[in-house]
Amino acid sequence: MTDGIRARWRALPRRARWTLAAYATGFLEGTGSHVLDLARGGLHAYAAFGPLPLQVFFLALVVLDPLVVALTLWARPAGAWLAGVVATADVLANWYVNRSWVAADPAGLLRPVGLLPITVFGMFVGASLLPLLRALDGMRPRCATADPAVARPLLIRKDAARQSGPDGNGAHR
Repeated sequence: MTDGIRARWRALPRRARWTLAAYATGFLEGTGSHVLDLARGGLHAYAAFGPLPLQVFFLALVVLDPLVVALTLWARPAGAWLAGVVATADVLANWYVNRSWVAADPAGLLRPVGLLPITVFGMFVGASLLPLLRALDGMRPRCATADPAVARPLLIRKDAARQSGPDGNGAHR
């Protein structure tokens, strides 16, 4: 990590750092899962997953998930926003694809793989998104430049020497 990234992480509250680490871990696991699916089945790995837009979305997660990981590790607000969008879309797409077996066997949701961890992680992302964005927003400088001294230079009056007195202590005669 560069010093700028370290400084951004140090400026965050501990809970925000843990949340970013959890985002990165979850989306890194998703990346591995989708890369593995792609390695096994090629571009048609999701052919049985319903309509073509969903198949394209699941393939796009091979790019979107690592992008979320990178942006969250860089502690960027865009990473949190993208995490929220991708997690929501992923949960909705997985529920749509698996709706038939969920209706036939609701107890199957209790399995520790598949739909349950995706749903729990999506709920975690949704619940933690706004507090994380507030923490990431608190790191942003409030002026046009990053350096407040540059943003508001000291004003030096032209007659400062006359007002400070002959000995420079501010005493007037």
